[in-house]
Amino acid sequence: MDLNELRKEIDKIDTDLVKLFTARMEIAAQVADYKKENNLPIFVPAREREVLQSVAQKAGPEMANYTRVLYSMLFELSRSYQQKRTTETTKLYSKITDSIENTPKLFPQTPMVACQGVEGAYAQIACEKIFKAPMIMYFKNFDGVFHAIEQGLCQYGILPIENSTAGSVKKVYDLMIHHNFSIVRTFRLKIDHNLLAKPGTKLENITEIYSHEQAINQCGEFLKKMPNAKIIPVENTAVAAEMVSKSLRSDVAAISSHACEELYGLSCLAVSIQDEGNNRTRFICISKNLEIYPGADKTSIMMILPHKPGALYKVLARMYVLGINVIKLESRPLPDRDFEFMFYFDLETSIYSEEFVQLMCELDDLCEEFKYLGSYSEVV
Repeated sequence: MDLNELRKEIDKIDTDLVKLFTARMEIAAQVADYKKENNLPIFVPAREREVLQSVAQKAGPEMANYTRVLYSMLFELSRSYQQKRTTETTKLYSKITDSIENTPKLFPQTPMVACQGVEGAYAQIACEKIFKAPMIMYFKNFDGVFHAIEQGLCQYGILPIENSTAGSVKKVYDLMIHHNFSIVRTFRLKIDHNLLAKPGTKLENITEIYSHEQAINQCGEFLKKMPNAKIIPVENTAVAAEMVSKSLRSDVAAISSHACEELYGLSCLAVSIQDEGNNRTRFICISKNLEIYPGADKTSIMMILPHKPGALYKVLARMYVLGINVIKLESRPLPDRDFEFMFYFDLETSIYSEEFVQLMCELDDLCEEFKYLGSYSEVV
């Protein structure tokens, strides 16, 4: 047979497969109704293992693994359909609905906001892009920003979450595990790093360079050209500029923003020294209370999954079945728990969609622990 004839044969088989699939899902719906009436769980691992073993044997050695994959996805489709029929509105979804109704329609313009660092920090620049006229309170470290939100010192906090060159800000992800907060907005800030020093300082005389570790990582290629300079990480790029301005030495420099050049009376020895021209850092704006503003089309969640094969696959498969796009997946080890991780997901889905509702009502059954971090829009 030629290619067209082969494709016609496949089309015939597909027609039969669709009919059989529809029939199977109709039976699955009846099973779901029975389980609901008799208070039985949707997921029965022993039953799934039995079926997987059976179909793999029927398929034969060459097709066994392919058949297992096919039926694993089929089980996810079936469970999702059954969950849709049996799941009632959860407390979480009621909380989300209440937040949508009670959050003001306009984003605040002049709140008290917590930022890490000092005047001139990139977090401050991001803050002033998100809010029209914020009042800013500075804290020495990221943990201080989280505490300021939890204790009610500030209504919002600004934290860097990832950089397009250096990757995730792991310290922030690790702190997320220990704090209660909600994400209300995100912002991607264009980052231009400059090498700043006191007026009159020459580039060839620099022996020490201060900056935040993320900025240092983002300027790796430039720093390779200065092998005689000692690179010293500090808590913030603006703090680095402040240290240089207060130093009595003329052989030190800071990797910092253009704003810090003017703010601390420094001179620019080299401009835009980051490795990538399109270097951007994504900041999250957090609050103590759940706030969901109009237009929210992104959602962040955290979860702890069972430490066994296929646990992450089941979650991703369920999101795939519901047509929800995963735009970021980060894992961080859990303190004092061997080989267990907290998984952080950024999802692209409208909060008004049926798929979002269904996922929020199903996630508790897919993981050991689950935390909804908020739904929001991103400012660019």
